[in-house]
Amino acid sequence: MDFLRGVMGSKPAGPQPTGAETIQKLCDRVASSTLLEDRRDAVRALKSLSKKYRLEVGTMSMDHLVRILQTDRSDTEILGYALDTLYNIVCNDEEEEQDDSEEENQQKQEDDLGAQFTDKFIQEPENITLLLTLLEEFDFHVRWPGVKLLTALLKSQCAQVQGIVLVSPMGVSRLMDLLADSREVIRNDGLLLLQQLTKGNAAIQKIVAFENAFERLLDIITEEGSSDGGIVVEDCLLLLLNLLKNNSSNQNFFKEGSYIQKMKPWFEVGDDNSGWSAQKVTNLHLMLQLVRVLVSPVNSPGATASCQKAMFQCGLLQQLCTILMATGVPADILTETINTVSEVIRGSEVNQDYFASVNAPSNPPRPAIVVLLMSMVNERQPFVLRCAVLYCFQCFLYKNQKGQGEIVATLLPSTIDANSISAGQLLCGGLFSPDSLSNWCAAVALAHALQDNLTQKEQLLRVQLATSLGKPPVSLLQQCTNILSQGSRVQTKVGLLMLLCTWISNCPIAVMHFLHNQDNVPFLTGQISENLGEDERLVQGLCALLLGICIYYNDNSLENYTKEKLKQLIEKRIGKENFVEKLAFITKHELYSRAAQKPQPAFSTPEHMLFDHEFTKLVKELEGMITKAVLRSSEEEKKEEEVKKTLEQHDSIVTQYKELIREQDSQINELKKQVTSLTSQTENLESTITQQLSQIQQHKDQYNILKLKLGKDTQQTGNQAEAAHVNGLQPEELSQLRERLEEMQTQNQLLQTQLTEKDSLITSLKAENVPSAEDSTSEVTELRKEVEGLKAQLQSQTAEITQLQNERQELLRGAEPTAAVPAEESVYKEKIAELESRLSAQTTETQKLKGEVKTLLERKESMEKDLASATSTSAILQAEKNKLQQEVQDSKKEQDDLLMLLADQDQKILSLKQRLKDLGEPIEDEDDLDSRDQFDDDDEEEEEEECDE
Repeated sequence: MDFLRGVMGSKPAGPQPTGAETIQKLCDRVASSTLLEDRRDAVRALKSLSKKYRLEVGTMSMDHLVRILQTDRSDTEILGYALDTLYNIVCNDEEEEQDDSEEENQQKQEDDLGAQFTDKFIQEPENITLLLTLLEEFDFHVRWPGVKLLTALLKSQCAQVQGIVLVSPMGVSRLMDLLADSREVIRNDGLLLLQQLTKGNAAIQKIVAFENAFERLLDIITEEGSSDGGIVVEDCLLLLLNLLKNNSSNQNFFKEGSYIQKMKPWFEVGDDNSGWSAQKVTNLHLMLQLVRVLVSPVNSPGATASCQKAMFQCGLLQQLCTILMATGVPADILTETINTVSEVIRGSEVNQDYFASVNAPSNPPRPAIVVLLMSMVNERQPFVLRCAVLYCFQCFLYKNQKGQGEIVATLLPSTIDANSISAGQLLCGGLFSPDSLSNWCAAVALAHALQDNLTQKEQLLRVQLATSLGKPPVSLLQQCTNILSQGSRVQTKVGLLMLLCTWISNCPIAVMHFLHNQDNVPFLTGQISENLGEDERLVQGLCALLLGICIYYNDNSLENYTKEKLKQLIEKRIGKENFVEKLAFITKHELYSRAAQKPQPAFSTPEHMLFDHEFTKLVKELEGMITKAVLRSSEEEKKEEEVKKTLEQHDSIVTQYKELIREQDSQINELKKQVTSLTSQTENLESTITQQLSQIQQHKDQYNILKLKLGKDTQQTGNQAEAAHVNGLQPEELSQLRERLEEMQTQNQLLQTQLTEKDSLITSLKAENVPSAEDSTSEVTELRKEVEGLKAQLQSQTAEITQLQNERQELLRGAEPTAAVPAEESVYKEKIAELESRLSAQTTETQKLKGEVKTLLERKESMEKDLASATSTSAILQAEKNKLQQEVQDSKKEQDDLLMLLADQDQKILSLKQRLKDLGEPIEDEDDLDSRDQFDDDDEEEEEEECDE
């Protein structure tokens, strides 16, 4: 302890030890002390010396400090001292103020020293794993130094540390837990740590995203006040940019998680836009960049389109347009907002239509496009703002033929409104402005209105301009060439030449109008043939491109400027090799390569603003074709034209056959459908007839059963009556029973008569309907056979059409340029004649099939009528059956009542006999009674008298 007090306290007398000696003694104390307090004091002393003696502490004590982290895990205080010491060793201290040269040298030395110590620390990957384990410690004095140390390691050796963290179990998850820490210091430093961890590593970015990073970061941004928040919001936005930039998986996850909708409140800017703080400007700038990352042109088209759709549906685009038209917005925020809106609407028809409908809050209201173009052609506006407006206009017209037509329409004489400023008027004003940057921007903007749109190229030829009083108007095309010949600046010439090349490319009518002016071709050849300076060589290359387009897209409608004459003119005035060399200079230019990288015009100075991204695509497409067209001889060109004509003829014939085959295919498909429907209807009719026959048979069976039952009931009734007579009933009762029995017999006879009538009726109906059902069955069988025949015919016709298609493909393969040899033309004509004959035969066969289908339909209607009659007959039979069943039930009920009466009479007779037996009267048995043939009336009277006594 005295030693430590000597190091940290008052200085004792005598020679003082050097810093290295002191550090060595402290390291020995850390390594050899058995008491935790001694080791803790020694590590505290090393921490205090680590900034001043960084090299010595790092060299001597790093291994001991790592051992402390491994062994003394139970003491958070010594862990905190050790982590702070390691942080001081690895981190580069930038707080001391020095001269510029000394500061640079010192900073370089510190960076090298920090990298060396970082390499030494991460030589053992277990050290990083140990550090990640210590981050799980909740104690502030352990977790915070651990976060700072890991951040410093990532800053020094990012890739190596990222690799170790990536393979560590639950490594990224432990770091994500820092965002949930309630202590803001640790949470904020955790954000910085994750920023370093996610730089340039797609795998870690995906893991962080799937650890619910988007939800946590957006919640922190909302809690901190969104755009009005502080540095924490900025750190969250930087981390979000790391996670989403150039990572399609995370972008899709961000969109699918509905996080785009949560971005809308960020851009809700109030009416009072005064007093924007620097932090707010930074935050909003990063928020706009985050939107641009999701809809960047470098992303896949499908992902960009889905994000654009989501931004429109949730109202984010509308919110951005509100900022765009608001007042008091800082210039850099306005510029970035314009760029953001540009990429949100680029290539999206719905978003482009919405942007076209946005009006500026002016009196009278003006379209936002017009207001933006006014800023673009105004030379007093900042250069970056003008570039942003041009990019916005380009994105508005990208793949938007409707918008292109609306812009060109504002230049046509029939739509010009003298009382309002239109987009076309602003573009013409910028095109002929004395400001070269305005000329270039207007020319490029107008070229985008013509991009890949032949209709608008032809419409723009109608535009006439009034140059001065007393002179006739000139066309816009001619005015552009007039300005070129007047010796304007290079930037203006380049812009106008790009406009003219875009205008007349793939438009023979525009080429004819350009060549119709006798001064244009001599001007171009003169420009190309001259030996000019370095700046003018680019103009020469563009003039060569323009002249080459006039050759390639020439339809030879002007005798003086046919393809052949223009090529002869180039050979005489310029030379073919010289022409090709001048043309190739365009793609070798440095600014050409820079413009070809991305659609957004990004130029450091206005002087570098020479090439447009879409124009570089046009040059790349046309350069080879023009070179080939110029170097090709007239004979080769004639042969190629003949081949083209032959191919066009073959293509037209093949196209006709294709259309005919399509028609026949559609007809065959319709016939197949009709046959299928008829087959199903036939099957339904067969099943219905079968059901009707089964129902008729059931009715017959039920009728026979009822008939048998009625016969049995009648016999039983007669036997019971005889039994009652034999049993010695009284005459009055017997007479009543006989009367009742006669009535029942009468009713039975009546019922039998009715049943006989119904039976005859059913027999007659069966005689009428069954044959019709059999006829229907035979007709259905015949109909089936006919349908099967139709199917066979259709299959054969399908096979023939397949053969025709194969022959057509052979004809297409034969229609290559090599097929243009005259010796083979007769073969193609014979094949074509054969195809025509076979197709006509197929047509007649198709008509025949239609007639047969019509006949089948008529037969189907007749069978349906027969089925309806059979159904009605069955219904009548069913009603009669129900009536007969009811009558039989009534008869049975009456017979049951009669049986009950007879049973009662038997019971009375038995009781009377029992009474006679009790009285001692002799009674004959039933067997004796049964053996008698008849009763004696006197005996009956005596029995009655005895019974009365």
